[in-house]
Order: sequence, then C-alpha cells, then structure tokens
Amino acid sequence: MAETRDVVIFDTTLRDGEQAPGFSMRVDEKIRMARELERLGVDIIEAGFPIASEADAEAVRLVATEVRRPVIAGLSRCATADIDCAGIALKPAARPRIHTFIATSDLHLERKLRITREACVEAAVDAVRRARQYTDDVQFSAEDATRSEADFLCLVVERVIDAGATTVNLPDTVGYSTPDEIEAFFRAIIERVPNAHRALFSTHCHDDLGLAVANSLAAVRAGVSQIECTINGIGERAGNASLEEIVMVSRVRPDRAAFRTRIDTREIYAASQLLQAVTGEPVQANKAIVGRNAFAHEAGIHQDGVLKDRRTYEIMRPEDVGVPRMTLVLGKHSGRHAVQRRCEELGFQLTRFEVDRVYRQMIALADRTKSVSDADLAAIVSVVRQDVPALRPGTLLAKARPGPRIVRVPRRDAPAAPELGYGHGV
Repeated sequence: MAETRDVVIFDTTLRDGEQAPGFSMRVDEKIRMARELERLGVDIIEAGFPIASEADAEAVRLVATEVRRPVIAGLSRCATADIDCAGIALKPAARPRIHTFIATSDLHLERKLRITREACVEAAVDAVRRARQYTDDVQFSAEDATRSEADFLCLVVERVIDAGATTVNLPDTVGYSTPDEIEAFFRAIIERVPNAHRALFSTHCHDDLGLAVANSLAAVRAGVSQIECTINGIGERAGNASLEEIVMVSRVRPDRAAFRTRIDTREIYAASQLLQAVTGEPVQANKAIVGRNAFAHEAGIHQDGVLKDRRTYEIMRPEDVGVPRMTLVLGKHSGRHAVQRRCEELGFQLTRFEVDRVYRQMIALADRTKSVSDADLAAIVSVVRQDVPALRPGTLLAKARPGPRIVRVPRRDAPAAPELGYGHGV
C-alpha cells in the first residue's frame, strides 16, 4: 500500500464553476457559498476573476474580508492590469494568493493569443514577478498544458518557478486526456524540470470525456499535491472534477487513493444543496454522492438487502456525507419488506395479511403513477383496514385527500409483481 499523504483541495466553484452558463452568482450568494466552503474545510477558495467586472472584484474583496481560515485566491491573466486588480481585491485577505495563467499549447498561442513562444515565456515570468509584489503565494497555470509541447512546457515551468511561483498548475483544460496519459504527463514534467522541488504541483481536470475525477486521481499518483475541483462538478462545458467524488474516493478506497484531505465530509451534502439553491441548477438524480438517488433504493432485491445490512448495496453511509438518511423509494420494483418498513415508519403496525394486501395495492398504484408517496401509502392502509376492495383490477387509488377516494381506470390483466420486485442485483 502506498504511503498516505496530504493533498490540498483548491475549490474553484466561485470562479470556474460560476463561469458556466446558468451558474452566475451575485455578490451576496458568493459570500454565502464561501462561508459554506470554509465549513466544508477546503484549503483554498478561488473567489473570482477580479478584472472581469466590478462585481467580481467586489465579491473577491468581501470574501477575502469575511472568510479567514482558507487561502483566498483571485485569478488573473498574465497582464499587469489583471494582476494589479487581483492584488487590490485580495488585500484584506488573511492568506491571499494570486493565480495567474497563460496558454502554452501551440494551438492557443497561434490561433487565440497570436504570440510567439518567446513572448509567452516573457509574459509568464513578468506576471509571476509582479504578483510577488502583492503576495508570496503565487500560482501559475499553463492553460491547455496537456496539449502543449513537452520541452516548451518544461521551459515555462522552470522559468516561472525561478521567478517565484510557489504552485504550478498544469490543467487538462479541454478534458482531452486519459488517466494513463495524465499520470505519465505529470511524472515526466516533475522529473524533467530541475527546480520542480521548489513548487507544489496542481491538477485541474475538465470532464468533457467524463474522466475529470479519474484524471485527478491519476495526477495524484504521479506526485501532484493539489487538486482543483468544484462542488457538484460544475464548470465550463461539461464541468470540472467533482470535489465530493474525489474526497469520498480517498475515504472509501484508501487502499487505491492513498491521500488525505481536510474536508469535513459531513458538510458535503449541505454545500451541494446550497449551491443548487443559489444557482437554481439541480444536479442529476443519479449524481454520485449528492444526487437524490445516491442513497435511494427502489428495486425489491436491493431494498431487502439494505434492510438486512446496508453494506450489501451501499459502500458509504449517507450520514458520512451529510445526507439525512437512506431512502427506500416505493415503486413498481419494490418488495414487501420495504413496504412494511415504510408503513411502520409512518406509525402503522400491520398484520401479515394486511401487509400483503397493502403491498399488492401499492404495486397496482405504482404501475400507473411511477412512485408512491407517504400520503398514497397511508390512504392504501386506510382502505385495506376498512376492507374496501380498492385496488382490484379495474380500480386505482387517487392521491390522498383528507380521506381516500376511488376512481375507475381500465382493467389491467398483468399479474402482481413478485415479492422481491423486478429489480436486478447489478
């Protein structure tokens, strides 16, 4: 087993995350998120891109003023005005960092920036030196690093470290790389740059091929000590590496991801929920760790398993990430045990005969409505106890009002689901 080491979590939810369409935040919303990120335990909060707008500069200044434990970073291009703007915005910070960047791939140099390699090196060195006039904590990023020519990238990294960069970030800006490539890439750069030992190396992976988390973990295996990520994986295009996924991989699989973070995992769900509330953008239902289905079970086989021992289908406890509880969703795939458990949680103690009737009527209802709410279930129990043949073929229980009512629907000839439902075990 590899020796466990500490990894720095650089959260860019308020900068790269906020740049994504639909995720823009007002100043007060950024401050709320920054306070939650502090509770979460991130090491560095990238609060914004000060030169982008007056509001962004003000947001960085206020976050720097009010959030004291983490390092507060502001982004800047390798341009004097950008760096001065970031330096001024970060002045109130207890621990300020200027994060300056320039593209290093020939594609970006020739087609976007329209400058030579020599001009790129000069701009990068000048930017780092100017940033050092404001703070000793300067991060340099080589945009599109993974598509840059290796010899030139090594030269840039060596020169910015000599100029005073304390962190060097080599991002997979367009999410093009695979984990084996990322690991080989970082190993080669760190080995070839003679002064690499004087800086901390960082990874920033995008999810265009769905590999951002895997690539980040590969970078750590290669010796990287800082991971840049976001809550819910938000960010440009397909997003960034997801903070919650990276952190929980290290907690659940320390044998394969031998690193520690300072994240309080019990705050993960709260951070995810706040971000969704602030931006109005929900995560998909099956999102790992924080999606509404991450700890939800509808298949009868799964429900039966987790009721006996939740480790049968859950590799982490919901409370470990701040999720209130595991959810047994009642639907057409559910089993009797889940129905009985939910009835008991609602205060109904049923006989075996009643459980059987409630189960069959619940399945009939779920076939029409996809899922069954607590109100639906309570109404079914009420009907069963009144011995009303509510859900024989040809009837359907409507949504519960103050009392149950019956409405007619076309007769169904399909048999009732078996006891453990139709859910598969894979």
